[in-house]
Amino acid sequence: MASAPSPSPLAITVQFVLTGIVWGASFLFIAVALTGMTPAQVAGGRLLFGAVALAAVVALRRERMPRSTRVWAHLCVLAVTFCTVPFLLFAWAEQHVSSGLASIFNATTPIMTAIMAWAAFRVERLRPGQLIGIAVGILGVVVIIVPGAAADLGGSTVAQIALLGATACYGFSLAYMRRFLGDAGLSGVAFAFGYIGPAAGLMVLLSPVILAEPMELTLPVVGSIVALGVLGTGLAYVWNQNTLRAWGPTRASTVTYITPVVGVTLGILVLGERLTWNEPVGAAIVFLGILLVQERVRLRRRARA
Repeated sequence: MASAPSPSPLAITVQFVLTGIVWGASFLFIAVALTGMTPAQVAGGRLLFGAVALAAVVALRRERMPRSTRVWAHLCVLAVTFCTVPFLLFAWAEQHVSSGLASIFNATTPIMTAIMAWAAFRVERLRPGQLIGIAVGILGVVVIIVPGAAADLGGSTVAQIALLGATACYGFSLAYMRRFLGDAGLSGVAFAFGYIGPAAGLMVLLSPVILAEPMELTLPVVGSIVALGVLGTGLAYVWNQNTLRAWGPTRASTVTYITPVVGVTLGILVLGERLTWNEPVGAAIVFLGILLVQERVRLRRRARA
């Protein structure tokens, strides 16, 4: 199967930045949508609108979809690990933590991706400095979680663990794509629709259960779920696919440098959220770990005389 044409380096950079902005705003959209919907309804709604948007682009551009059952099987795995499970975890967790904190935890995705790409799928090798970066990133997560956990072992702590589970799903999925679907020969649009479509289909099958709870569809709720689906789950996933192919899973996952800045800023300005001291401090430590993993900061050995 022939490979689809690749976007230019400049186009990749623009799509990378736009992805970070849209995904950063997604945490605000989730928080607003939760005022009138359950977590499962939020996850299902974003998948449905995302799938519809991508289906329209695929049809208009007459994109070629895969015919191989092997490719479809791998795409269905991604439908669960890259969409359904993390979307449910993020939506559930934001009932108990702020949208800004959720966006900070999302920044652990490069750490998770590096671990999965190195340890689980062997698609990347990590040098000692990168392993130190993973340890530093874990320390940052501990700084974020432990103060609140020491005061209260309640829903907030469990929610933060759920957020880590969601980013672990992202890391697994990004490495999985590199390992099993690097030669799929699909455009970014067709590839994204290949796993978002089945994920939406799964949520439709579960709709009798999901829709059992009532919804309060105010204008902000509807606007948020449409934006979350069309932008955050539709276009942004296409942009992310293009970046992933051009830069690889670990570099592409650094989009999470941008998302916490956008997410925290919108949470403060729009929702009036507040940060505790350990959240930005822990985030800074996580970012240092990411820089080490990405080898943008290197540890130098002292030369012996």
